[in-house]
Amino acid sequence: MTRFTRTPITYQDPEKRIHNFDEVCLGYTKEEAIKEAKRCIQCKNPTCVPLCPVNIDIPGFIKAIAEEDFKKAAETLAEYSALPAVCGRVCPQEDQCEKTCILGKKGEPIAIGKLERFAADWALEQGLSLGKTKEPNGHKVAVIGSGPAGVTCAGELAKAGYEVKIFEALHEPGGVLVYGIPEFRLPADDIVQVEIENLKKLGVEIETNVIVGRTITVDEIFDEGYEAIFIGSGAGLPIFMNIPGENLNGVFSANEFLTRNNLMKAFRSDMDTPIKVGNKVAVVGGGNVAMDAARTAKRLGAEVHVVYRRTEEELPAREEEVENAMEEGIIFDFLTNPVEILGDDKGWVRGIKCVKMELGEPDASGRRRPIPIEGSEFEFEVDSVIMALGTSPNPLIPRTTEGLNTDERNRIKLVSEKGQTSREGIFAGGDNVTGSATVILAMGAGKEAAKSIDEYIKSKATNI
Repeated sequence: MTRFTRTPITYQDPEKRIHNFDEVCLGYTKEEAIKEAKRCIQCKNPTCVPLCPVNIDIPGFIKAIAEEDFKKAAETLAEYSALPAVCGRVCPQEDQCEKTCILGKKGEPIAIGKLERFAADWALEQGLSLGKTKEPNGHKVAVIGSGPAGVTCAGELAKAGYEVKIFEALHEPGGVLVYGIPEFRLPADDIVQVEIENLKKLGVEIETNVIVGRTITVDEIFDEGYEAIFIGSGAGLPIFMNIPGENLNGVFSANEFLTRNNLMKAFRSDMDTPIKVGNKVAVVGGGNVAMDAARTAKRLGAEVHVVYRRTEEELPAREEEVENAMEEGIIFDFLTNPVEILGDDKGWVRGIKCVKMELGEPDASGRRRPIPIEGSEFEFEVDSVIMALGTSPNPLIPRTTEGLNTDERNRIKLVSEKGQTSREGIFAGGDNVTGSATVILAMGAGKEAAKSIDEYIKSKATNI
């Protein structure tokens, strides 16, 4: 093995993993992590760092792993990231930090994400508490949403000495990390909840079952003495195609399907939240959420088809997730688009009507535009259809908050790159600003907003 060849990592066998929800990627062993870390040439001007949304000292933590100083590696990560064990699993490193790795020009880039996971998991296994906080400064900040943006913002502010409280709508904290990502990619109890507990150790209070805009309003939060509010409520409103049959029984949004399986544990026989998918499922879409939904349905015993209107080359999902899905027997129907969902006389899905597509000139996204082929309609039988076409922000908070401006897609408008909204004292970041994006981008937004909130409160206070 040369410096230009990545150290292999072990995965659960496809034939076994389609029958369980255990984690698919097993991670590096100590020896494998050290071996991979020693490939890093420690560039004087590392090109990987600028592409990390939270600007982790990547050469620094990798060097520590190579030197077998795992505690230092974990401490380095903790300086920049509130969720390193999460990011090491779900961030698209191949399109960010690993994309510009010098070794990637002649061979394979350093497995930055897998090394991040190793160091973070080691710290969790040791029970290390790595967060350091300043003395309390007597100022209060509220955070709406406990997803990646909210958790990051809350953690940064707590470290700076602020009293922070998170308001979470669901009964468990974690946001999309617990309701949107399956256990086989991100174990909720072993990883997410431990990271949430570390946040609480910093002094952050989390109140669940609070729907801001209904249970309490933003203005009422201010009335409780909070000097600034960060809105990191994500984008949980599913998008549909508006084709005939979408209201039939057996049609799910990917959001509902994954929430019921991930958060409510519908896949477990001992839970009172079963979900019926039948023998054959069509998942419409080609992103990471579509892969998660398809792979979950497969584990529930169905034959699964991913229906995607472009080709494999244009799939927006991570390459690793697509490869895993194909290994697991997911069937991909490319250049295919649904035009109608067919139902039986009892109102249940019995099939789906599709049209074949061809690719034309590039559209606004830069990808070739799919064009229906006249006369190519066909039908095939399915028991369920899962729409994985993306999500948009829920309009509840903006509609109940005077002076908080949004665009035509309900995304909160910012008046600065630092997260300031049109309403003084209110900051926002993550999917409710950008629309559906990645965990690490939401974290970057939360981190930037925390800095902005700190500056805002200090500009008004005399006792910090």
